[in-house]
Amino acid sequence: MKLLMFEHCSLCFRVRMIAAFKGIHLETQVVEDDDSAAMISLVGRRVIPILILDDGTPMLESWDMVNYIDALGKPILTGPERPEISAIADRILEIIPFLTMPRYPLLPLQEFRTVAARDHFILRKRETYPDLTLLRARTREFLTKLAPVLAELADEIAGPDAINGTLSRDDLRILPLLRSVGVVEGLSMPQSVAGYFENMMARVGSRPLSRI
Repeated sequence: MKLLMFEHCSLCFRVRMIAAFKGIHLETQVVEDDDSAAMISLVGRRVIPILILDDGTPMLESWDMVNYIDALGKPILTGPERPEISAIADRILEIIPFLTMPRYPLLPLQEFRTVAARDHFILRKRETYPDLTLLRARTREFLTKLAPVLAELADEIAGPDAINGTLSRDDLRILPLLRSVGVVEGLSMPQSVAGYFENMMARVGSRPLSRI
């Protein structure tokens, strides 16, 4: 199997997580941000991630990819899913784009390995985020909004090995978001959240993104 991905993409990381937990080799191909042709040639539109199965069939939805990979052999996502975790994930997702979007194009990521690719990302985001520099200047404002959500998450974490005590889809909801917001220099995670994040990233065999 091969995963077409962006390094900063939380949905892509979700798929990489389940493959790592299952011990399944997953070939990865980082697509440059301005290489829309690579995606369109496979599925007819610009979309990431794309999982190419061994028979050449493309798969588009990250949860479909997770379900497919987890079903290879004995499933490991056997823990419960809780609406509280899903609600917290939604609240985090409402805030973190304002923190991450100004930072992603400044990171040494493969999807931005050319000036053209980085400029393409900035241009794509301009309609939603007209001035990334000004947005970055509001970092403290958005960290203040995020802090109580992370505090609520801290109260819900059962342990460092799984958010609900047993590995579940909730782990694949939360860890990619923590990885994303981890790019923010000055971010302070509650102790239990930081411990969970560090332990789970080590289990996946992945380093956090650079901070800026």
